[in-house]
Amino acid sequence: MVRDGQVAPIYVINLLVSDLIQLCFMVVRLEAPWSIIDIMIYIYFSGLMASVGFMVCVALERYLVIACPLWYHFRRNIKVSLVVSFMVWAFSIAHLIIIHFIYTLFPYILFSISLLLPFPLLIFFLAGTLKALSVSISVPPEEKRQIVGVLVLVLLNYTLLFLPLIITFLATGSSTEPIHPNLSLIFVQFSPLVDLVLYVFMRKGAVDKLLACLCRCRMTSDEEQGQNPNPNPADDDTTERVSSV
Repeated sequence: MVRDGQVAPIYVINLLVSDLIQLCFMVVRLEAPWSIIDIMIYIYFSGLMASVGFMVCVALERYLVIACPLWYHFRRNIKVSLVVSFMVWAFSIAHLIIIHFIYTLFPYILFSISLLLPFPLLIFFLAGTLKALSVSISVPPEEKRQIVGVLVLVLLNYTLLFLPLIITFLATGSSTEPIHPNLSLIFVQFSPLVDLVLYVFMRKGAVDKLLACLCRCRMTSDEEQGQNPNPNPADDDTTERVSSV
């Protein structure tokens, strides 16, 4: 897909790298000595920040395809995508370093605010895409469903898995008693698995095949119900007796 000039797979590949960093941390921390646990935690949260950044990049790229098609067609460049990917990684690492040196100044609040900033952007990209699609006639229906599927999946991933952690960190930073964000961290740990579904939506025809499969299952269920509308013959006898009376 990158050879064909598409830049979205570059962001998805970087998203996969950030997910692999998180998965490696979850595996290695079980046997890692306590002396390097702190370093691994910073590496894990750097990967977490990078994954959110690349989710925004994927949503922005899908939005530009619909909202600014001509501008995007002439401006899209693989080199630009590589530079943006480098900036996302650099920001994620620098952000954690800054938090490390100002640890006494409410690090939970700073980290949660940084994670919360992409939320209005994701909503804007989805709303703007739906508005542009309502008046667009040049985009094929298959591509429309593919783009909307990617944006909806990214927003659901962020809302269901990241927002609980953000709320917990905000409550921890403003509370005088320590709060253990174990449950919200469990939600976030499912994020790499959800990101894998993005690869399905990036492939052409994948959404149509999924919808066709769902429609086929629905039609099969309706046919089975139509073939046996009244499975109890005793009810038919009762109905006939009531009618004769």
